[in-house]
This record gives sequence, C-alpha cells and structure tokens, in this order.
Amino acid sequence: MAHRFFAVSLLCVCASAGALWSQAAPATQQETPKPATAEKNDYSKADTWLCRPGRQDACAVDLTTTVITADGKMTREDWAADPKAPIDCFYIYPTVSTEPGGNSSMTQSPAEKAVIRAQFARFASKCRPYAPMYRQVTLAALRAGIAGSPIPVNRLMAYEDVRDAWNFYLDHDNQGWGVVLIGHSQGAIVLTALIKNEIDGKPVQARMISALLLGTSLPVPKGKDVGGAFQHIPLCHAADQIGCVITYATFRATDPPPANSRFGKVADASMMAACTNPAALGDGSGLLHAYMGAKGSGVVAGAEAEPGRWTKTGPPVSTPFVGVPGMLTAECVSNENGSYLAVTLHVNPSDDRVQDIAGDVMVGGRILRDWGLHLIDVNVAMGNLLDIVGRQGKTYLAGGGKNK
Repeated sequence: MAHRFFAVSLLCVCASAGALWSQAAPATQQETPKPATAEKNDYSKADTWLCRPGRQDACAVDLTTTVITADGKMTREDWAADPKAPIDCFYIYPTVSTEPGGNSSMTQSPAEKAVIRAQFARFASKCRPYAPMYRQVTLAALRAGIAGSPIPVNRLMAYEDVRDAWNFYLDHDNQGWGVVLIGHSQGAIVLTALIKNEIDGKPVQARMISALLLGTSLPVPKGKDVGGAFQHIPLCHAADQIGCVITYATFRATDPPPANSRFGKVADASMMAACTNPAALGDGSGLLHAYMGAKGSGVVAGAEAEPGRWTKTGPPVSTPFVGVPGMLTAECVSNENGSYLAVTLHVNPSDDRVQDIAGDVMVGGRILRDWGLHLIDVNVAMGNLLDIVGRQGKTYLAGGGKNK
C-alpha cells in the first residue's frame, strides 16, 4: 500500500474528514431552513452514549500498536484503560454519518464506532470516557451543500443535543470532577459553541481542565491568546497549564495551505486561526508521538480492508495501530494563507520503515490540498495529547481540584 495515498469515494473521505460544519453550505445563501422544533434526546438511556465509564462499549476496543523503528524493527505495545482514572473526558466526534438526511439519527453505526477507536478510546488510559451520540449534520448534507443543492439541515438540533448531553453529564456524572473536552472538526465546532455559551466565564469553567479543539479554525486576536472565540479561556502554552485550549489544523510542511484552504484562516481580518503545537506547546518544533492506523488513516469504517506494508522486508502489521518513533515533527507556521501545524517527515531512503504516511484527502486519485492532513489531525499527535492530558490532570488535582 502507498502510505501517502488511499483512494476512497468522496463519501468515505468526507465521513472521516469531518465537517466544515459552518462552511460547506452557507445558511444565508442556499440552505433550506431548519425545522422549528426537535424532540429532545433522553441521555439517561444507555444507547444515547457511545462511551461511558465501566461499560463494554465503543471505547472497549483493541488499541494494540506495533512500534516500528527506522531500521524496521517491530515491537508490540499493549494498551489498557485506567479504571481509576482521576479526571473525565467528554468527546464529540466529527462528521461520520452516512445516513441520507440532513441530520443523522441516534442509531449507533460502524462509522461512529470507527472514529471512537481512532480518536478517543485511547484517552481512557488517562480519564473516564464520555462520548454522547448526537444528531449531527451528515455527509449527505455536506455533499449537497458543496454541490449547490442543499437539503434540509438542522444545525441547532446538533448543538442542542450536545448541550443536553453535557448538562446531563454535569447533573448526573460529573460530581465536581475535572474534565477535558475533546472534539474534532464538526465536533470541535460544536464544542466551541458549547464552551462559549455554557462554560466561558461561568462557574463551571473551574472544572474545565482543558479543551482539545482539533481540526478547526479557532479565532484569536492577532498577537494574543484570548479574546476571540472565548473571553476568559486562553491558549495553552505549557503541558501542565490548565483551563486552556489546544487547537490546530495539520498540513504537510512540504504542502502548505493553498489560497482556498478550508483551515488555518478566519473571516475576521483582526483575528487569526490559533495554532498550538502539542509537540512543543512553549514554541518551536517538537517530535510527534503518533498512533497511525495500520490500514490507512484509521478513521473510516471499512474503507481500508488490507493491512499496510510498513517495512520493505518485514511482515504486514497485524495490530490496528502503528507507531513510527522519530519519523514526524511539527511546528506552528503562519503564512499568507493562514496559521497551521506543519508536519515534517524525517526519512532516509536506506530506512527499512515506510517512507510516507496516509492522511491526504483524495478523490479520484487527486489530492484535495485544501483539506491538508485533516484525516489524521488527531492521530499524528495522539501520544502528545495523552501526555498533556495526564500532566494537566495532575496539575488540576494538585491545585485542589476534586475527584472521587
């Protein structure tokens, strides 16, 4: 398998790439108005959650990793959840629904479970996992909007589902625990709205250890780290800083955002898209600790059927994930087209390990450069994010933050 590319249909690409939730079909121009009302979900029901602590659910999956060094040597890295994790994580997934309408149903499908495995289940080694279902804007709606033939969509319903799940969690599960909010693409956009409306400047902000808003363009005033999307929540500048935000969108260093990039820029000319490098929150470049899907990007259910060849001479990888120590570094970069996390590959033709990674969004054999490495925004820095969440949790608890 060529690890830079994998050819799938537009359906699969966008399902994993997530939503440009507010960009694909501008509501002010063409979108059919949302329905006036929507019946609320009952988040006391078990099947409205993909993950909850102590269950055999979407987070109870095999996350075994084959770690491959440049010389092709393979070692096995096992994984286990921490049943005594001292903090919580609350996750909202990106656009994965392949249902035909503008909003998804509340039926759990392989698509939601696949992205949980790729992006969230591993956090259960650091925190108690909570991942609600929500009636998200679907892939069908995104395709229709891009094609100029929008279908009825209720974005407010998607947001209100997440808000209701959050409030249920606060009322019935949180009990004063510190919590990390995690979202990618559409999930990050919805969480940004939730934080702005329900957390920023309110008493519950004291329980927010951090927010990981990934694969999105979060506005901040130029030269500052607070005052754009949020008025009281700054960007993170250290791995043990709490009450802050980590956010970025990834592009190859050799293939920066084009003028029509979907990420790295915001509409307000006084603002810029924030970029915080999880490999070096202080500044500069740092080594990425990636957990890559062994069969491609790892985030699309059923899209990559065959295991990848990760070495020239060794056997195919049999685990669901692969680690590539020393291969990837990242640095926040700004240019005329935006601010982004530039990912550099460090390979040598003599290496036995693969020379490239999957992650480019492709349709019909053509790379969609405006998407960057959106497919693997989370995977390329998963180990770094886990380390940060662990350190932030310790800081929170050391400062008197409550747990059980």
